Amino acid sequence: MEKTGPNWPLLALAVGAFGIGVTEFAPMGMLPVIADGVDVSIPSAGLLVSAYAVGVMVGAPVMTLLFSRFGKRTALIALMSIFTLGNVLSAFAPDYWTLLIARVVTSLNHGAFFGLGAVVAASLVRPEKQATAVATMFMGLTIANIGGVPVATWIGQQIGWREAFGATALLGIITMGGLALALPKSAAGKRPDVRRELQVMMRPDVLLPLLTTVLGASAMFVLYTYVAPILTNQTGASEGFITIALVLIGVGFTIGNYVGGRAADWSLTGAASVFLALLSLMMFLSPLLLGTHIGAAITLVVWGMAAFAIVPPLQMRVMQAASEAPGLASSINIGAFNLGNAIGAGIGGMVINAGVDYAYVPVAGGVAALAALALVQISRRLPQAQAC
Repeated sequence: MEKTGPNWPLLALAVGAFGIGVTEFAPMGMLPVIADGVDVSIPSAGLLVSAYAVGVMVGAPVMTLLFSRFGKRTALIALMSIFTLGNVLSAFAPDYWTLLIARVVTSLNHGAFFGLGAVVAASLVRPEKQATAVATMFMGLTIANIGGVPVATWIGQQIGWREAFGATALLGIITMGGLALALPKSAAGKRPDVRRELQVMMRPDVLLPLLTTVLGASAMFVLYTYVAPILTNQTGASEGFITIALVLIGVGFTIGNYVGGRAADWSLTGAASVFLALLSLMMFLSPLLLGTHIGAAITLVVWGMAAFAIVPPLQMRVMQAASEAPGLASSINIGAFNLGNAIGAGIGGMVINAGVDYAYVPVAGGVAALAALALVQISRRLPQAQAC
């Protein structure tokens, strides 16, 4: 039964999402200063984003299966301790390769935290409100882009990127305390039937939504990974405007997460279709719209809204399709999102290295969004028992 008043467990999950959001997205705004600090090119620094994404992809199923036998409170706190350790290692990394490894360590908690957290969030409310509850947890991630990421970017630009990672590690410690206080103690979980759960994940009706998530995230990260150099080269943006732009993207993320959750409670397929179409449109139009500061500001808000409005419906599509293994499915979908992160960052880097003008880098993301939209339409043709 749903309780009135503050939902403290849901709030605690959002706090954890906030911390993870800062460490995942802050390097985008700090990419030029990190590249200078470890003496590599911007595309090479972009691989730090890809490394994090690959770590999430690998860590999502492994950590979920490893920690599922423990109570969810213990598991979530332990996962945040990995987050904290990784950020400490990043702050003290002496060179590029050590930093790359540290980013992988940081990422290992990500998929399992959001996967287990999404299952907990959905269990706290009535079935017709589950997408909104999942969106509420992800609200911490979007709010991080309004406050946490710009602050971390400012610290990275004005003080040092190492100090930014150090501050994020401190945030991890605070988050662990919040989870310990807000989440109720729970009994140990059951040992998962790994073979059965993996068989569920291999079904076509589960794989199709996962692939949709990969393509949707790829579209988003083609632009987001290189937002700082794109704005610098196309818009003529200063460091100050880049910080403002990150705040505006965060505003768009937050609006999109809320709207996407509400729309997904109405129709998962309809919500995913509408917002993927909008995401594709904004990325195709970006060469025309990012040429001025005002155009860039408006575009980034709308683009951010579309980019994160797809998250709740795509997450719920996978959880519903794999209802026999919701925890693993939810975690693997987060891994799929970050596989898309890596692919998007890689595509953007290849476009830049090919000598294409920065203004046209987002167009590649528009193509990926169209492909994701096509998969959503294909899913409509699945038998009713398999459609999600």
